[in-house]
Amino acid sequence: MRRAISLTRWVAVLAVGALVVAGAGACSSGPPAPGAAAGVLAAGLAAGDLADVALTGATATEATKQLSTAVAGLKPMHPAVTVGKVILDKKGATATAALGYTWDLDAPGKNWTYTTTAHLTLVKDRWHVKWTPFLIAPDLLAGETLSLRRAAAPRASVLGAGGAALVEPRSVLRLGVDKTTVDATGQDGSARAVATLLALDPDAFAKRVAASGPKAFVEALVVRTDAPGVDLNAFAQIAGARSVSGTMSLAPSRRFARAILGTSGPATAEIIDKSDGKIFSGDLTGLSGLQRQYDKQLRGSAGLTVVVKSADGAAARDVFELAAAPGEPLVTTIEPALQDAAETILEPIVPASAIVAIRPSTGQVLAAASGPGGAGYSTATLGTYAPGSVFKVISSLALLRTGLTPDTAVTCPLSIDVDGRTFSNFPGYPPAANGSITLQTAVANSCNTAFIGARDQAPQAGLVTAAASLGLGLHADLGYPAYLGTVPGEATGTEHAASMIGQGSIQVSPLAMATVAASVASGHTVVPWLVGSNAPKVSAPAVPLTSQETTSLRTMMRAVVTEGGAGFLKDVPAPEVYAKTGTAQHGTGADLGNHAWMIAIHGDLAVAVFVADGEYGSTTAGPLLKAFLAAAG
Repeated sequence: MRRAISLTRWVAVLAVGALVVAGAGACSSGPPAPGAAAGVLAAGLAAGDLADVALTGATATEATKQLSTAVAGLKPMHPAVTVGKVILDKKGATATAALGYTWDLDAPGKNWTYTTTAHLTLVKDRWHVKWTPFLIAPDLLAGETLSLRRAAAPRASVLGAGGAALVEPRSVLRLGVDKTTVDATGQDGSARAVATLLALDPDAFAKRVAASGPKAFVEALVVRTDAPGVDLNAFAQIAGARSVSGTMSLAPSRRFARAILGTSGPATAEIIDKSDGKIFSGDLTGLSGLQRQYDKQLRGSAGLTVVVKSADGAAARDVFELAAAPGEPLVTTIEPALQDAAETILEPIVPASAIVAIRPSTGQVLAAASGPGGAGYSTATLGTYAPGSVFKVISSLALLRTGLTPDTAVTCPLSIDVDGRTFSNFPGYPPAANGSITLQTAVANSCNTAFIGARDQAPQAGLVTAAASLGLGLHADLGYPAYLGTVPGEATGTEHAASMIGQGSIQVSPLAMATVAASVASGHTVVPWLVGSNAPKVSAPAVPLTSQETTSLRTMMRAVVTEGGAGFLKDVPAPEVYAKTGTAQHGTGADLGNHAWMIAIHGDLAVAVFVADGEYGSTTAGPLLKAFLAAAG
């Protein structure tokens, strides 16, 4: 669409050049030099106010009005105008001054620049400028105006692992009412019929149709051509209904990584207001997620053409053109097949849920799926929940660092009292795993009382340090919205006891727990990266993992599969699976519920599965984990 618009507001800059005099030299008793008058003219042209300029051929008011009208189509942009070479004639009564214009079009190194010439005459010791539209722009005639025509740049794609296109132009149909194909008396009925079929507000859409021009096409809904989700045959039967083919930047499906990738569409009023004149009504911008965060990169720079229009608008000529610069693709680590598999598995889950998969060897986030129960929120990367027993991987590391081994004997009583609060194991805990058992058995069967009984050997600071070694609680700019958990630095009594089993004030996200599993798998602290071609650089943890600690943690997580609550993973094809189940209570009284967790390692894949309200980790999250591992191959 060709239209005149305004760009970024710029402050005029005035630089007065050297005065070059042809003929007699200047002297203190001679006439004034024309350079000063040229400087006043340049300042007035830049500011759009010629009140201080002595003119011939027009009054200052008339000239200012002509100037304002001529450049109105470029507002709020103002030029920088500088005085160049000033030449005085031999008689000293006339002079010319070169005026250099620079219009900053918000494209570094590609400004619109040109030179005009001012003619000055000395009248009673004061230099007067001859007014002409040529002072505004070369060859500009009386009544002609300057404006900008803007062409949006092609929006770049969002890419996944291996360069796979995640968000790219895809075929769409714009459904609406064409008022030229239905008479005025039938337009209200057509609008309501279209809105009803498309599950929109009939009253609101009918008002939009009524308020539009007599030849308008009023868009109601944009749908994917290959999956419209509406009855197009029924739509076509409505008088005035029309579908228009087009393209939009879309992911493979409506649900695909939507909470992370976000969406794009026409710029909202808020985005336009905050753009500092860079985004205009009708522009396609990122509206949410990574598409909003990296909108400038994806959007590129619009093409700009300066147009001179005649006074009657019948004629126009282009005087400067700046080609559009396409956006730059945003590279992510998402593996489309794994992301889609995770979302398919979570599709029927009613509560908020998530599956996160990381490649331990690199830290790449291969999938970060949030189930529909999260209502569009990125549960996978930003959810904040108590981890429950999956945190025992961290508690185990803290205990290993005090000298325990997987074979160290610990006590698993039926219950344990801490400052008047009684802690017990989950219902159905195997009686054979009570009493004196090894730390490995305590992990395999998730004995709460054993870990709480060992709390004095793992102070809260030790839990914080162990968590950091496994990537939990990492504070860094990862290039995307992420929460990697919080372990309070100070906790005593029942609070510290609850921390040993992942309750109390400890909060994590599914991304954080997948990072913990990935760190165990790799033998070093993993940084989960999602955006860009390389992992971000972050500070190393104060205490890095050792090879012995890594071996011990893997041994105990393998025992969860071979002798504990994740026995259903025994038949997963090689390589062998390491896992940890987790159930965290939340709420109180009638609102008491369980967060269901599982983390696992399968070759070069680390996975966390979470369901906000379930039974137990093994029974609610477990089947989802197994299905994902099967889909991942």
